[in-house]
Amino acid sequence: MYQRQIQVLELIHRKSLILLGPRQTGKSTLLKVLLPNALTLNLLDHALFRQLVAHPESLRQTVPPLSDVPKIVVIDEVQKIPELLDEVQFILDTRSDIRFILTGSSARKLKRGHANLLGGRARFANLFPLVFPEIGELRLESRVVRGSLPAVLDSPEYQEDLKAYVGGYLREEIQAESLVRNLGNFSRFLEIAALCNGEQVNFAQVGSDTRIPQRTVKDYFTILEDTLIGFFLEPFSKTKKRKAVSTPKFYFFDLGVTNALLSRFSVTPGTAEYGKAIEHLIFCELRAYLAYSRRDDRLGYWRSQSQFEVDFIVGDHSAIEVKAKAWVTDRDLAGIRALQEEKIFKNYWVITLEPRERFTEDGICLIPIELFLQKLWGQGFEWK
Repeated sequence: MYQRQIQVLELIHRKSLILLGPRQTGKSTLLKVLLPNALTLNLLDHALFRQLVAHPESLRQTVPPLSDVPKIVVIDEVQKIPELLDEVQFILDTRSDIRFILTGSSARKLKRGHANLLGGRARFANLFPLVFPEIGELRLESRVVRGSLPAVLDSPEYQEDLKAYVGGYLREEIQAESLVRNLGNFSRFLEIAALCNGEQVNFAQVGSDTRIPQRTVKDYFTILEDTLIGFFLEPFSKTKKRKAVSTPKFYFFDLGVTNALLSRFSVTPGTAEYGKAIEHLIFCELRAYLAYSRRDDRLGYWRSQSQFEVDFIVGDHSAIEVKAKAWVTDRDLAGIRALQEEKIFKNYWVITLEPRERFTEDGICLIPIELFLQKLWGQGFEWK
């Protein structure tokens, strides 16, 4: 059992909670451990699903009776019956002793079906695959291949598990929810999207490679976002000396899932694929850290039209470059030094595979990946 970083009990202290996360990130397991006495309604239960989809109002008779002690009601996979959110709001408006935790593995119906999002009566939070402090050690070589889904990371049959995950996503999220008309086209798109992981998105090129119209390609990327499988990383554009590009990058939510889409189950240190995998890992860690710590800092990247690039920008205070190398030279620092000339940020970090932390004369910190993650999660940085 992993000790998760998300602070669920703090989040539901005063309000209900909508907890979103891809399948198998551990939402149900986490809530069972933290709230063993909560009433749990799982909409994957066919009998319960049929009852509530036909009679959403029956939820009122299902919740515990009025009590002086707050009661917790968990509804798993709430996106399957968005109409239940109207009933949840009614109960919250009439009962001060009830807290709901509503989990979902897709936000598509909630966002695009004009579902009732409870108008401030609930907080939103996300659960991600495992991160550095939850695992207890870096496990770098395992994570760049297997990813960080709890059920996969320690599995002796991780390759089969990842293949099943991808197949289950196509069957249960895409086909069952009728999100696309042509499952074959979407499956082919997924493979090309995985090849584009961590790169600027060229919709026209993806359309050409997949023989799918560009507009459909854009819709497919939106489906990946809505089903929590992928995310766009927006560019930082506030530079003056060098004009920035305006095209976002795209990342899948987990390295192992990306590898499964590419049928790639080995990543050799020193290769370009290995460098991209380390960058992807840092993206996942940064994104989870900012979400779990409830920070408002925007995560982005910077690339100039003259091709200087820095992998990650955090808020308006930190620039982070990833170099999966045992020794970083001045040539490797060209991008971050070009951004440093703008004099915007306080912190400049280059994450490396070097054994020790060191500083350049112009104040750039070259830091081993494990030390960076220790400081990140241990509040060792001044995030200003």
